[in-house]
Amino acid sequence: MGGTGGGGGAGGGDISFIIMMAVVFAIFYFLMIRPQQQKQKEVKKMREGLNHGDMVVTAGGIHGKVTGLTDTLVTLEIAEKVRIKVNREYIGTVTQKAAKE
Repeated sequence: MGGTGGGGGAGGGDISFIIMMAVVFAIFYFLMIRPQQQKQKEVKKMREGLNHGDMVVTAGGIHGKVTGLTDTLVTLEIAEKVRIKVNREYIGTVTQKAAKE
C-alpha cells in the first residue's frame, strides 16, 4: 500500500533542481562574471585613451612617461634618454594624465 505513493514526487524534484541550478548560475553571473566584464571594458577604455605625456605603470611594475603610441605599442621613457617599447596590453594603470595645453 505505501510503495505506490513515492514515485510521483521524483518528477517535481527534477524541476526544482533545474530551477535551483538556474538561480545559482544567475547569482554567479551577477556576482562574478558581469563585474569582470565591466572591469575589462574600463581597462580597455583606459588603454585606448593613452596620450603623449601620461605617466603609467606597466604590469611588470615599470614606471614611465608615454612618448610614443601606435595601435599595439607604447613607447615609454623610463629614465632620461632611456626608452622602451611595450605592448598596450601590459599597461596596468595611468598614474598621472598629461597636462592639457
